[in-house]
Amino acid sequence: MTKNIESLSEATVLFAGDSGDGMQLAGTQFTLATAYAMNDLATLPDFPAEIRAPAGTTYGISGFQLRFGSTDIRTPGDEVDLLVAMNPAALKVNLSRVRIGGTILVNGNAFDKRSLDLAGLESNPLEDGSLDRYRLISVELTRLTRETLVDSGLKQKDIDRSKNMFALGMSLWMYSRPLDPALDWISNKFAKNEQIRDANLKLLRKGFHFGETTEQFAVRYEISPAKMQPGTYRAIQGIHALAMGLVAAGERSGLTIFYASYPITPASDLLHALSRYKNYGVMTMQTEDEIAAIGAAIGAGFGGNIGITGTSGPGLALKTEAAGLALITELPVVIVNVMRGGPSTGLPTKTEQSDLLQAMFGRSGDSPLPVLAASTPGDCFETAYEACRIAVNYMTPVILLVDGYLANGSEPWMIPDVDSLKPFDVRFAEAADDEETFLPYSRDDKTLARRWAKPGTPGLEHRIGGLEKENETGNISYEGDNHELMTHLRAEKVERVLAEIPPLDVFGDKSGDVLVIGWGSTRGAIEAAVAQARSAGNKVGSVHLRFLNPLTSEIAEIAGRFKQLLVPELNNGQLVRILRDRFLLPFVPFNKIQGRPFRASEIVGAIEEMIV
Repeated sequence: MTKNIESLSEATVLFAGDSGDGMQLAGTQFTLATAYAMNDLATLPDFPAEIRAPAGTTYGISGFQLRFGSTDIRTPGDEVDLLVAMNPAALKVNLSRVRIGGTILVNGNAFDKRSLDLAGLESNPLEDGSLDRYRLISVELTRLTRETLVDSGLKQKDIDRSKNMFALGMSLWMYSRPLDPALDWISNKFAKNEQIRDANLKLLRKGFHFGETTEQFAVRYEISPAKMQPGTYRAIQGIHALAMGLVAAGERSGLTIFYASYPITPASDLLHALSRYKNYGVMTMQTEDEIAAIGAAIGAGFGGNIGITGTSGPGLALKTEAAGLALITELPVVIVNVMRGGPSTGLPTKTEQSDLLQAMFGRSGDSPLPVLAASTPGDCFETAYEACRIAVNYMTPVILLVDGYLANGSEPWMIPDVDSLKPFDVRFAEAADDEETFLPYSRDDKTLARRWAKPGTPGLEHRIGGLEKENETGNISYEGDNHELMTHLRAEKVERVLAEIPPLDVFGDKSGDVLVIGWGSTRGAIEAAVAQARSAGNKVGSVHLRFLNPLTSEIAEIAGRFKQLLVPELNNGQLVRILRDRFLLPFVPFNKIQGRPFRASEIVGAIEEMIV
């Protein structure tokens, strides 16, 4: 039959089902096909917190949301155009995210009484009229999958698990996505299991052709390629960009990257990613606990390497004492914190920006250190590289903040020119002459970095440890005047990192009604909101902070050009407290603590309220 073809500038798709339904895989392959179609994109994987939630319940629903288009895509979308729901629970959990008039594609075979009861539904939404405001497409995915693979030789359980490929094929057809990337991935992934490979290939093609032939799909959508800066691109997930940024730091500095961590959601994947870079000399270690992990990283820094450890909020708390040790010994250590909902176990699979105050102040004594935050999945590369560079050049531990949304999300990323990366200033102390006394705490005039001595170098023997050091000599000192001096020196060293901060870029209007100040993963939603508010005639701008400590005084100068100051955060108001304390200006908090990133429309609403 002839299909109507409709051109769109953008669309948002959400795959949702039980953890065993393969929704993350379907979403990832749809993302890959979209990257091949040269669209801009942003993704939001959404994992259940329960490890083994009962199948069919709302607690076990896994989702993958993707927004893509020919325009500049900054967020994974406020409202969903297509929801692919594999069971009633997936429909119930995600129905509120579908725009009125949007399309809902369901597995009709899953809406039996038992599944409805597990989802807590009193009636069948496919029959009770509750979906009349949407375009409902019910496809018997389970039946069609079984019929397609009746002669495959696979067990019933394996056949039913493959229905996600049928759903993916239909979705790829509906939005005119290329089929070849998914076909190639399946062929490579299951090259050693021909039975599984052939079954999935068959289902993917079957779903694609089903879209062509069924009368249920009357419209097919096309989205033109996005206009992007010339270069070589790849779709990249934040956690992989983070890993590559750390590897690049090792390559450019000539130092070994040593990464130690203890498994914790959502930071565990960084260990997995870095373990694949052994050919670049990267060393990885899974330790028995968080304290051992940072201890090993400190040891690596002492040994002349870049010591790195990764964790999430609860793990950062456990690393607190040793972070103070890294600070007082003044060794290059990077602490990566992939933030999640807290406190304690909290919302382990949901995103949040709740660890800023812990990163800033969560150590004993006066113990400032540089704190950086990545703002997009691709920006994780550059921020990780910068964190390592500052740690080495200033001989200090650095905290790098990422959150679960950035770590799991994806976007097109232009692979940078290696020569464009800032150089490292790696200088090890040289062997002292017999007549010279080695002073491990003598400092560089520019950065105040202390001298870095490799263990075992003759003449460079010195004390190391957590007791206060005497200025220059590094001997143990209990003198009050010396302690005050060393405290001031360590604080001044962090302030000198200001020399590394480029001028702030104001997005939108340079002066006007509202300035929106953000950090971390809120960047996409903030800039999308600013663009929408400006299109409505409002004078709005935004700045986004990568360096949270030290803070540039340029913030006050830019803030002075606006009437109102808004600070959106995925916490209960943390950066806003720091800004108020530092600049004594009326920054207004706008907070969301729901385990999900901001929608652009939410920030638009906050801006409009301030202007009125």
